[in-house]
Amino acid sequence: MVEAFFRKMRLVLEDQELRARILFVLGALVVFRLLAAIPIPGIDAAQLAAFLSNNQFLGLLNIFSGGGFSNLSIVMLGVGPYITASIVMQLLTILIPALKEMYQEEGDAGRARFAQYSRYLAVPLAVIQAFGFLLLLSQNGIVPPLSGFEIITNVLVIAAGSMVLMWLGELITEFGVGNGVSLIIFAGIISRLPTDISQLVFAFDPSQIPAYLGFLAAGAAIIAGVVFISEAERPIPVTYARRVRGMKVMGGISTYLPLRVNQAGVMPIIFALSILLFPQMIATFLSHSSVIWLASAASSVVAALANQLIYGILYFILVVLFTYFYTAITFEPHQIAKNLQKNGAFVPGVRPGAQTTDYLGNIITRITLVGALFLGILAVLPLILRAATGITAVSVGGTALLIVVTVVLDLVKKIDAQTSIREY
Repeated sequence: MVEAFFRKMRLVLEDQELRARILFVLGALVVFRLLAAIPIPGIDAAQLAAFLSNNQFLGLLNIFSGGGFSNLSIVMLGVGPYITASIVMQLLTILIPALKEMYQEEGDAGRARFAQYSRYLAVPLAVIQAFGFLLLLSQNGIVPPLSGFEIITNVLVIAAGSMVLMWLGELITEFGVGNGVSLIIFAGIISRLPTDISQLVFAFDPSQIPAYLGFLAAGAAIIAGVVFISEAERPIPVTYARRVRGMKVMGGISTYLPLRVNQAGVMPIIFALSILLFPQMIATFLSHSSVIWLASAASSVVAALANQLIYGILYFILVVLFTYFYTAITFEPHQIAKNLQKNGAFVPGVRPGAQTTDYLGNIITRITLVGALFLGILAVLPLILRAATGITAVSVGGTALLIVVTVVLDLVKKIDAQTSIREY
């Protein structure tokens, strides 16, 4: 295995095109990190740090933006607007049949148009999110009172920064290796490691060594679990009927249809965070209202969402529900059964058509339960560990680890595919 690894590395380094693609990815990520270090003017850094440390949602947003939110950089939104736009477009496929047909039946051209509509939608979403965050931070004294011109300027700069990151992600996908948006999120998470390690070193308490060892064991277990669930498949046997064409007998072969245990990936967690984030933002904004009853109700909502137990329960339930929801959007047993029947294939012991649809639907429902529970536990694991150990300096970020491990696995597969092509 070690010999095979070094052989692959040698092929990567010797291949000029593949080496250029990897260097392009590294250069684009360096540009991203430079942009994340350019702040908008007039920030109270101490109040901002305290605000982020007390806010679970914005703290996670800061991780996704590569620390850009912690200093209110021009890319403080990260690729969040584009991800939100993609989620909205996926939801619209349920309501608009034409979008669903474009995404699922028109092939690569349809998906390219679908992605273009997502980019268009990301622009107004970036403007709305930039304005909302500036208003929220201004109410908490982190950003000084701004004039109308200053608000418009900052909103446009922040929205443009998010669009630049989206464009950078598209360039990485086209000229680099792997998915550009995922790699930008990955770089944002990895960029927090030096800060987290330094906090751990300075806050080190010898009496807590068993707890630290427990965190390391939990981290190793999470990584192993993410790899296992991400790669786990339920093979469905498929047989192609024999067909005679002239003097040739075609078909008659047996293969299998792989159904992934975690069809939805990390999207259910992002869905759940979006659902939990925006009500809190709205409630925080309304808590400063001059209407007494409205301010009181909004403050109650903020206090409820700040409760770790309530937050954890809601987070877990939403992740499980959205795992089923997103799987239902992206995996259609009817379409798969239709394609199998069209190509003369069938599942042994199951009639083609409606029975195959029901059979695939029952299997995906059962295996999705495993993936949904895993994602739900992974999402609330940091809260459980903090409550059990009382250590806040270290947290095993299940969501962050899921993204990092998933992106690394995908990147390794892409590089391996490139080297395999060049080997043969």
